[in-house]
Amino acid sequence: MNDFNFISEEAQIGKNFKIGKFCIVEKGVIIGDNVILEDYAIVREGAEVGDGCFIGTYTKIGKNARLGKRVKMTSFGEIRDNCVVGDNSNFGSRCTLSAGTIVGNNVIVKYGFVATDTPKIGEKEKLTCILKNNTKYGAAVVILPGVTVGENSEIGACSQVRKDVPDNEIWYGMPAKKYKDITS
Repeated sequence: MNDFNFISEEAQIGKNFKIGKFCIVEKGVIIGDNVILEDYAIVREGAEVGDGCFIGTYTKIGKNARLGKRVKMTSFGEIRDNCVVGDNSNFGSRCTLSAGTIVGNNVIVKYGFVATDTPKIGEKEKLTCILKNNTKYGAAVVILPGVTVGENSEIGACSQVRKDVPDNEIWYGMPAKKYKDITS
């Protein structure tokens, strides 16, 4: 431990782990090989970070979150408790995945993204957002509670997604609406 980091003795750390300054790795965390944890990052109890992940400055990984291989989360992000993120998914700065969000493989998210989980402030009910494989999101997109975005779909910048998006469609707007089908 150097640079004022805290790594629990009950954490499992893989080979070639690189850690910045002022980081916290709590008990029960599993960090894979070739992981980079930048300054001020926090990995909470029971989280798993797959091989080759990059966790940026001031980013928090919540309790029992699961990150696949080669996930990249740039600065000021938050993956809250019990989220699951698939392999090769990338997130820009200031992204938040609310508790329980499920993200598929090969998902690309630009900065300022939020997946929400609470339909009404003050209520305990939480609804899971699901972002399926190969989906793409522009900057400043908000996904409302319980919404599923289908495989290969794309959401335009500054959109608010209020209902499920089928596979292979492009949506944008506030509220987001279908623009067109994605054809191969």
